[in-house]
Amino acid sequence: MKLFLYQSPDGYCYNSDSIFLYAFAKEFNIRGNVLDIGCGVGVISSLLAKDFKANYYAVEKQEQMYNYAVKNFEINGLSVEIEHTILQEYKPDIVFDYIVSNPPFYKVDNNQSPNISKNIARYEHHLPLSLLIAKSAKMLKQRGYFIFCYDAWQIDDIMSELKSCNLQPEFVKFVHPKANKEAKIVMIAARKGSKAKCKIMPPLIVFNEDGIYTAEASRAFKNANTHSIKAISD
Repeated sequence: MKLFLYQSPDGYCYNSDSIFLYAFAKEFNIRGNVLDIGCGVGVISSLLAKDFKANYYAVEKQEQMYNYAVKNFEINGLSVEIEHTILQEYKPDIVFDYIVSNPPFYKVDNNQSPNISKNIARYEHHLPLSLLIAKSAKMLKQRGYFIFCYDAWQIDDIMSELKSCNLQPEFVKFVHPKANKEAKIVMIAARKGSKAKCKIMPPLIVFNEDGIYTAEASRAFKNANTHSIKAISD
């Protein structure tokens, strides 16, 4: 099934991080109640919903992104209950088996984008790591999974925050641009109340030495099968 995704011609657009996180999340037999935090145009929740039968929910703070997500769920025939609000004010009347998120995670720097949509989607002060993890832990069922990606350079802070909220990182996968380059992204599946040991999975190498997508990266894009349409939202 090809997934059609409308997104802004001048705002933030989803990238390979979301595709790789989707491929990572697929390994965890998605079912039950599933929440996508900061869903943007709805790419991750849409991808999972086309593959797994579950009850899908999403939360998005930006009105423009929310409007795109609503449109994308509709045109792809997907049932996702989405709420336009900030995470602090999101108060669902259920708990979740899975929470997924590709949150903003870059530290503020001198080169940050003046485009407000891109700024909110990229920089972690718009959704601090401590808030993201603490709120997710409260909304998860016991033994539920929080599956997310983040800046690999902040791995020490990530692990500390997870442990403080009784979320055990069971699976960790680093994403490297090339085999000889440092990891830029880390993908983590943390489980509430788990006592399992942390498993470091084989890394995802995005490009080979010739600058061509590796077999694993190519497979992720093929399975996602997305088609982006840049248009102004209604």
